Amino acid sequence: MRILVMSDIHANYTALVAVLKEAGEVDETWCLGDLVGYGPDPNAAVEEVRDIKNLTCLLGNHDVAVIGRMPLETFNGEARRSLMHHEKVLSASNMDFMRSLPSKTKVRGEATMAHGSPRDPLWEYILNTLSARINFDHFDTPWCFVGHSHIQCLFALDEKTDRVSLEQVKPDITIPLHPKLILNPGSVGQPRDRDPRAAFAIYDTEARTWTPRRAEYNIAEVQERIRSAGLPEKHAARIAEGW
Repeated sequence: MRILVMSDIHANYTALVAVLKEAGEVDETWCLGDLVGYGPDPNAAVEEVRDIKNLTCLLGNHDVAVIGRMPLETFNGEARRSLMHHEKVLSASNMDFMRSLPSKTKVRGEATMAHGSPRDPLWEYILNTLSARINFDHFDTPWCFVGHSHIQCLFALDEKTDRVSLEQVKPDITIPLHPKLILNPGSVGQPRDRDPRAAFAIYDTEARTWTPRRAEYNIAEVQERIRSAGLPEKHAARIAEGW
């Protein structure tokens, strides 16, 4: 199967539409969470995800907060401002959809899915080889797909030497999969790896490959909507630079 793997849409509808178009025809879509937070289009983004056929979707930490299962005080001031706005404007049906989603890890075939990490699905960031090494002990499948950090990357465990490497990934360069790996498709709506293009990946279950991808979208248009909604300027500024 050809599967679209994406994460951290963060209410950026324009970026989401660009990713769905760029991905093309897929058999399934796996979303690793954070549909809302930061961006200007929570309802449009959630509704677009709801319409995706053959969807598997997890909750992220921002989603859990906006549906009332985590205190908004957990977040920094700017993130909290966006969540308070989203809490007010999200429709009841979109709230209900998010409440129906799981917040724990999910296993599909050879892959484990988590928003943050398999050890702590909502909050832990896998940002370096130390945090990756700890998390390799928390899933039994050959590979694990995570989001949360907004960085398109890959961690590989050499089981003979028990050493973990952080491997550079480049868009459109297909990676053959082998045990044992942690892979991050990057962020659709707010990349933080200095590439402002929307990030995602294509997972081929038969070929056992992973292809990181990027999609161009109209960033200025989204920045204008962020500012019009009265959301923090930081959220507008950072999407243009990918930080």
